Amino acid sequence: MNPKTKKIIGNVVFALLIALLIWPTSRSYFHQLLMKIGFFKPKLEAPQQVAKPLSAGIEKAVSFVNQLGEEVPVSDLKGKVVFINFWATWCGPCRAEMPSINVLYDKFKDNPKVVFLIVEIEGDKEKAAAFVKNEKLTLPISYPNSDIPREWLSESIPSTVILDKDGNLATRHEGMADYSTPDVATFIQNLINK
Repeated sequence: MNPKTKKIIGNVVFALLIALLIWPTSRSYFHQLLMKIGFFKPKLEAPQQVAKPLSAGIEKAVSFVNQLGEEVPVSDLKGKVVFINFWATWCGPCRAEMPSINVLYDKFKDNPKVVFLIVEIEGDKEKAAAFVKNEKLTLPISYPNSDIPREWLSESIPSTVILDKDGNLATRHEGMADYSTPDVATFIQNLINK
Protein backbone atom coordinates (compact mmCIF):
# COMPACT_ATOMS: atom_id res chain seq x y z
CA MET A 1 0.00 0.00 0.00
CA ASN A 2 1.45 3.34 -0.95
CA PRO A 3 1.79 6.18 1.58
CA LYS A 4 -0.96 8.25 -0.02
CA THR A 5 -3.51 5.40 0.31
CA LYS A 6 -2.46 4.80 3.94
CA LYS A 7 -2.99 8.47 4.72
CA ILE A 8 -6.44 8.47 3.09
CA ILE A 9 -7.47 5.32 5.01
CA GLY A 10 -6.12 6.82 8.24
CA ASN A 11 -8.08 10.02 7.72
CA VAL A 12 -11.27 8.11 6.94
CA VAL A 13 -10.91 5.96 10.06
CA PHE A 14 -10.20 9.08 12.16
CA ALA A 15 -13.26 10.84 10.72
CA LEU A 16 -15.44 7.79 11.46
CA LEU A 17 -14.24 7.65 15.06
CA ILE A 18 -14.98 11.36 15.55
CA ALA A 19 -18.44 10.90 13.96
CA LEU A 20 -19.16 7.97 16.28
CA LEU A 21 -18.22 10.01 19.33
CA ILE A 22 -20.39 12.92 18.21
CA TRP A 23 -23.46 10.86 17.24
CA PRO A 24 -25.56 10.59 20.47
CA THR A 25 -26.57 6.95 20.07
CA SER A 26 -23.03 5.74 19.52
CA ARG A 27 -21.88 7.79 22.52
CA SER A 28 -24.30 5.81 24.68
CA TYR A 29 -22.87 2.55 23.37
CA PHE A 30 -19.34 3.83 24.03
CA HIS A 31 -20.33 4.81 27.60
CA GLN A 32 -21.93 1.40 28.11
CA LEU A 33 -18.77 -0.32 26.88
CA LEU A 34 -16.68 1.69 29.35
CA MET A 35 -19.08 0.70 32.16
CA LYS A 36 -18.85 -2.99 31.23
CA ILE A 37 -15.05 -3.00 31.35
CA GLY A 38 -15.10 -1.61 34.87
CA PHE A 39 -15.19 2.16 34.63
CA PHE A 40 -17.97 4.18 36.26
CA LYS A 41 -18.62 2.04 39.33
CA PRO A 42 -21.12 3.63 41.71
CA LYS A 43 -19.91 4.85 45.07
CA LEU A 44 -21.66 2.63 47.61
CA GLU A 45 -20.91 4.30 50.90
CA ALA A 46 -22.82 6.47 53.30
CA PRO A 47 -22.45 10.22 52.75
CA GLN A 48 -19.75 11.93 54.83
CA GLN A 49 -22.31 13.62 57.06
CA VAL A 50 -24.18 11.50 59.54
CA ALA A 51 -27.07 9.97 57.63
CA LYS A 52 -30.35 11.07 59.12
CA PRO A 53 -33.92 11.04 57.88
CA LEU A 54 -35.37 14.17 56.40
CA SER A 55 -37.36 16.23 58.86
CA ALA A 56 -40.97 15.14 59.02
CA GLY A 57 -42.22 18.25 57.24
CA ILE A 58 -39.83 17.89 54.29
CA GLU A 59 -40.29 14.13 53.99
CA LYS A 60 -44.07 14.45 53.85
CA ALA A 61 -43.72 17.09 51.15
CA VAL A 62 -41.52 14.98 48.84
CA SER A 63 -43.53 13.04 46.31
CA PHE A 64 -43.40 11.74 42.78
CA VAL A 65 -45.99 10.73 40.21
CA ASN A 66 -45.65 7.30 38.64
CA GLN A 67 -46.36 6.45 35.00
CA LEU A 68 -49.97 5.60 35.91
CA GLY A 69 -50.47 9.14 37.23
CA GLU A 70 -50.59 8.02 40.87
CA GLU A 71 -48.91 10.12 43.54
CA VAL A 72 -46.07 8.37 45.39
CA PRO A 73 -45.27 10.20 48.65
CA VAL A 74 -41.84 9.22 49.97
CA SER A 75 -43.26 9.12 53.49
CA ASP A 76 -45.44 6.16 52.39
CA LEU A 77 -42.33 4.14 51.48
CA LYS A 78 -41.06 3.67 55.06
CA GLY A 79 -40.08 0.05 55.63
CA LYS A 80 -38.78 -0.29 52.06
CA VAL A 81 -35.41 0.28 50.45
CA VAL A 82 -35.87 3.01 47.84
CA PHE A 83 -33.65 3.33 44.76
CA ILE A 84 -34.10 6.76 43.18
CA ASN A 85 -32.39 7.72 39.92
CA PHE A 86 -32.72 11.27 38.57
CA TRP A 87 -32.31 11.61 34.80
CA ALA A 88 -33.49 13.46 31.69
CA THR A 89 -34.19 12.27 28.16
CA TRP A 90 -31.58 14.64 26.65
CA CYS A 91 -28.78 13.44 29.00
CA GLY A 92 -26.42 11.01 27.23
CA PRO A 93 -24.84 9.53 30.38
CA CYS A 94 -28.33 9.11 31.87
CA ARG A 95 -29.44 7.17 28.82
CA ALA A 96 -26.24 5.10 28.82
CA GLU A 97 -26.69 3.87 32.40
CA MET A 98 -30.38 2.94 32.00
CA PRO A 99 -29.78 -0.63 30.75
CA SER A 100 -27.67 -1.33 33.86
CA ILE A 101 -30.42 0.06 36.10
CA ASN A 102 -32.90 -2.13 34.25
CA VAL A 103 -30.77 -5.21 35.10
CA LEU A 104 -30.84 -4.20 38.80
CA TYR A 105 -34.57 -3.53 38.62
CA ASP A 106 -35.18 -6.98 37.12
CA LYS A 107 -33.37 -8.57 40.10
CA PHE A 108 -35.62 -6.84 42.64
CA LYS A 109 -38.87 -6.06 40.80
CA ASP A 110 -40.77 -8.84 42.57
CA ASN A 111 -39.43 -7.95 46.01
CA PRO A 112 -42.05 -5.92 47.92
CA LYS A 113 -39.30 -4.48 50.17
CA VAL A 114 -37.68 -2.51 47.32
CA VAL A 115 -39.10 0.42 45.35
CA PHE A 116 -37.55 1.90 42.21
CA LEU A 117 -38.25 5.52 41.33
CA ILE A 118 -36.63 6.34 37.98
CA VAL A 119 -37.38 10.08 37.96
CA GLU A 120 -37.33 11.96 34.65
CA ILE A 121 -36.76 15.42 36.13
CA GLU A 122 -38.16 17.45 33.23
CA GLY A 123 -41.57 15.74 33.31
CA ASP A 124 -41.35 14.95 29.59
CA LYS A 125 -43.65 11.92 29.57
CA GLU A 126 -43.76 11.47 25.79
CA LYS A 127 -39.99 11.45 25.31
CA ALA A 128 -39.46 9.27 28.39
CA ALA A 129 -42.02 6.73 27.19
CA ALA A 130 -40.49 6.71 23.70
CA PHE A 131 -36.99 6.17 25.13
CA VAL A 132 -38.12 3.29 27.37
CA LYS A 133 -39.97 1.68 24.46
CA ASN A 134 -37.12 2.12 21.95
CA GLU A 135 -34.56 0.69 24.39
CA LYS A 136 -36.91 -2.15 25.42
CA LEU A 137 -36.60 -1.23 29.09
CA THR A 138 -39.08 -2.32 31.75
CA LEU A 139 -38.23 0.43 34.24
CA PRO A 140 -41.11 2.25 35.91
CA ILE A 141 -40.67 5.94 35.09
CA SER A 142 -41.74 8.59 37.60
CA TYR A 143 -41.83 12.38 37.58
CA PRO A 144 -41.33 15.04 40.27
CA ASN A 145 -44.47 16.09 42.11
CA SER A 146 -42.66 18.37 44.58
CA ASP A 147 -39.32 19.98 45.16
CA ILE A 148 -36.48 17.47 45.35
CA PRO A 149 -34.22 17.81 48.42
CA ARG A 150 -30.71 19.06 47.64
CA GLU A 151 -29.36 16.11 49.64
CA TRP A 152 -30.72 13.90 46.86
CA LEU A 153 -30.25 16.01 43.74
CA SER A 154 -27.92 18.97 43.67
CA GLU A 155 -26.69 20.12 40.29
CA SER A 156 -25.82 17.16 38.10
CA ILE A 157 -27.59 14.28 36.48
CA PRO A 158 -27.60 11.40 36.44
CA SER A 159 -27.75 11.23 40.22
CA THR A 160 -28.80 8.24 42.24
CA VAL A 161 -29.72 7.88 45.89
CA ILE A 162 -30.63 4.80 47.85
CA LEU A 163 -32.68 5.22 51.02
CA ASP A 164 -32.72 2.60 53.72
CA LYS A 165 -35.94 1.28 55.26
CA ASP A 166 -36.02 4.15 57.77
CA GLY A 167 -35.76 6.80 55.06
CA ASN A 168 -32.07 7.48 55.76
CA LEU A 169 -29.79 8.33 52.89
CA ALA A 170 -27.75 5.10 52.58
CA THR A 171 -25.72 6.27 49.58
CA ARG A 172 -25.64 8.92 46.89
CA HIS A 173 -23.81 8.84 43.57
CA GLU A 174 -23.53 11.66 41.04
CA GLY A 175 -22.68 10.78 37.47
CA MET A 176 -23.03 7.76 35.25
CA ALA A 177 -22.52 4.35 36.83
CA ASP A 178 -22.98 0.65 36.16
CA TYR A 179 -25.72 -0.54 38.54
CA SER A 180 -25.79 -4.09 37.17
CA THR A 181 -22.78 -5.20 39.23
CA PRO A 182 -23.15 -7.74 42.04
CA ASP A 183 -21.85 -5.11 44.51
CA VAL A 184 -24.95 -2.96 44.02
CA ALA A 185 -27.35 -5.90 44.39
CA THR A 186 -25.51 -6.97 47.56
CA PHE A 187 -25.66 -3.41 48.92
CA ILE A 188 -29.44 -3.32 48.43
CA GLN A 189 -29.91 -6.83 49.82
CA ASN A 190 -27.94 -5.87 52.94
CA LEU A 191 -30.26 -2.87 53.43
CA ILE A 192 -33.28 -5.16 53.06
CA ASN A 193 -31.85 -7.59 55.64
CA LYS A 194 -31.23 -4.92 58.31
